[in-house]
Amino acid sequence: MSVTIKQLKYLCAVAEHGHFSRAAVSCHVTQSTLSAAIQELELQLGVKIFERNKKAVLITPLGEKLLLQARRVLGEVEDLLSLAQAHEEALSGDIRFGVIPTIGPFLLPSLLSDLRKSYSKLKLYLKEEVSAQLVQQLQQGQLDLIMLAFPYPLPDMETVSLFEDEFLLCLPPGHPLEKLDQVKQQQLRGESLLLLEEGHCLRDHALDACKLDIADADLVYQGTSLHTLVQMVANGLGITLLPAISVAAGVLGDTHLQLKHFSNENVSREIGMAWRKSDPRRDDYLLLAEFIREKVSQSRAHL
Repeated sequence: MSVTIKQLKYLCAVAEHGHFSRAAVSCHVTQSTLSAAIQELELQLGVKIFERNKKAVLITPLGEKLLLQARRVLGEVEDLLSLAQAHEEALSGDIRFGVIPTIGPFLLPSLLSDLRKSYSKLKLYLKEEVSAQLVQQLQQGQLDLIMLAFPYPLPDMETVSLFEDEFLLCLPPGHPLEKLDQVKQQQLRGESLLLLEEGHCLRDHALDACKLDIADADLVYQGTSLHTLVQMVANGLGITLLPAISVAAGVLGDTHLQLKHFSNENVSREIGMAWRKSDPRRDDYLLLAEFIREKVSQSRAHL
């Protein structure tokens, strides 16, 4: 009996959730159905993929290698389906589009409206996740295209840069740095710097752009979103770094917080897109990238 696509999907789900019950829910099947499929897969391959005990489900070292291959296979299956759509007119059909939380809410609302007007036959199905989850889902063929901040490890992916997103320093009223026209990275040393919690790459990109490390500042990782960080600053808990696209989209609300540019023009992150190299819709993705660049450029010209 041959290994099935369904078995590979179940394998990836168990590895992702570390739990048979939760994996079954994500796959919309019963736990017994999923468990039987995994056991059958292990028998077919003659190997042990998972270690099972009362507390956890652990993937074996060989299972890790099989998992990587399973993700590649699932990605290539989705590319086969995409190939059938590639003959259609430009930017038409379905695209499953993943985006990180520090981009999606601030860039996509106006962009999607313009995109619908220009490409009425395009259907974008959006998924918002942190970078690691987006890359994994892209590898497994659950997503076709992702938008995230570079640099980020993207094995077997093709990438395209879209635009630079400047970091701005957000201060509460009365902060000593408020009097300056521009600030320097070294002036953040010793400050209580509020950043997003683990899993958000914005934190690492902000620190790298400001040439800071853990020893340079009192780093507070508490924010679950940029809106949360803004409210923490407004309550006098510290200062933070906000990407310009979030500021342009009104993330400050009515807080009356102060914003400062850095004197170094390179205090920014690079926003780009990525897709599997084997995906036949490369031309569509490049066309979408050009559309996004043009719209971002137009919006900045009106600021």
